[in-house]
Amino acid sequence: MKLGWQVKALGDVCEFVRGPFGGSLKKSIFVPTGYAVYEQQHAIYDQFEDVRYFVDDVKFKEMKRFQLQPYDLIMSCSGTMGKVAIVPAGIRPGIINQALLKLTPTKVISSEFLKYWMDSQDFQCSLKEQSGGAAIQNVASVSVLKEIKVPHPPVSEQQRIVAILDEAFAGIATAKANAEKNLQNANALIENHLQSVFAEGGSGWVVRKISDLAKHSLGKMLDKVKNRGEFKPYLRNKNVRWFDFDLSDMLQMPFLPEEVEKYMAIKGDVLVCEGGYPGRAAIWEEETPVYFQKALHRVRFKQPGYNRWFLYYLYSQDKSGQLKKHFSGTGIQHFTGEVLHQFEVPIPPLPALKLLITQFDDIFTESQNLETIYRQKLAALDELKQSLLHRAFTGNL
Repeated sequence: MKLGWQVKALGDVCEFVRGPFGGSLKKSIFVPTGYAVYEQQHAIYDQFEDVRYFVDDVKFKEMKRFQLQPYDLIMSCSGTMGKVAIVPAGIRPGIINQALLKLTPTKVISSEFLKYWMDSQDFQCSLKEQSGGAAIQNVASVSVLKEIKVPHPPVSEQQRIVAILDEAFAGIATAKANAEKNLQNANALIENHLQSVFAEGGSGWVVRKISDLAKHSLGKMLDKVKNRGEFKPYLRNKNVRWFDFDLSDMLQMPFLPEEVEKYMAIKGDVLVCEGGYPGRAAIWEEETPVYFQKALHRVRFKQPGYNRWFLYYLYSQDKSGQLKKHFSGTGIQHFTGEVLHQFEVPIPPLPALKLLITQFDDIFTESQNLETIYRQKLAALDELKQSLLHRAFTGNL
């Protein structure tokens, strides 16, 4: 630690106020002409805009300690715990609700310096350690937060560090915006090509129903009381991603020997989400078969190569928004077996189909490679931010 730096408890460099709980606010909601009640979503993520709840003048004056002032810091106390924002000047006067904590810095520490420190991994790790790894969910936990140690130099040095971080982070933000835009373009590469090909069609193309091209069935229903047999891992809709599977958290349920053919997918089968994310699909490419649950359709094509064509068509329909027209249900939507049975797919002649699939595969691989590159760039930029913050708060900036 450099000469002149001090380490104090967070409670010694700022004042804490947790927002009021439930009942005192519910009775005071009026038409949007009063004072704002800032919630976590609006304050932390929407920059103090899109306020939905308000209190009148009397209630506002009664709740003076919860009122926000420019350059106060607010921190989320539930959900995405530890997210921090600085209250800007000129916002609509208002108070915080119970999901937020207000921190008012004393003269020994600037709001901007404190905000950067609370964004750092140093603070976030301390927060988890002090709270036993759990989210701060109750008022009593504020006392834990107050004990976290804050390193800080004199205010003039804080201002110098903040100026350096402001400039560096502005450059990082520009680089991230460019990488995110390139990532979107990489994702759109295959989407746009597929939609163009399927919209244009070609000579000899025909429209066929899935019932004419393949056999399909749903997997086994999970029933802890009725199910019998040997426990085996199975796929559910959560495991199915577009074009791939996430096998990191497969669950198990019992299957009988006579259920193998009915509830097992083999290499080349397409597994399609019936619910959850209706229509999302991937081809099982493993040599080892796998069981699947009722939330998934198994589609087994009669003609080799049609499975990949169907997968690309489903993906194109999903990204264009057309696939949702086939879903049922007002809340949780489903891509039912009846609908899948009648689902129509445009099919070119087999030689053209094989050439197009090869083309699709090449473009898809290119888009995936680009996506990997830009995701790595975004991760590297996040690491750079944390490296700068660490250097700043260890006196090495």
